[in-house]
Amino acid sequence: MTMALARLHRGPLDGQVIPLEDLEEQRLIIPYSASQLVYARAGELTNTGPDDGPTEAQFWYVEGEDDLVPHGDD
Repeated sequence: MTMALARLHRGPLDGQVIPLEDLEEQRLIIPYSASQLVYARAGELTNTGPDDGPTEAQFWYVEGEDDLVPHGDD
């Protein structure tokens, strides 16, 4: 299996690099505190040669969502 990395731009995780399991992934939804962050892929893969190091995909911040916040019994 080829090692791949997702480089995150903007938003709360700007500058972070995380493992990317699927090279075809176009969107990442990342748990963050009591919510989640959405990053969308932009551009082509880089470092795809045999001696270039890990393949990288660039992901840009789209929005934060509150889907992980539990709803009370109001």
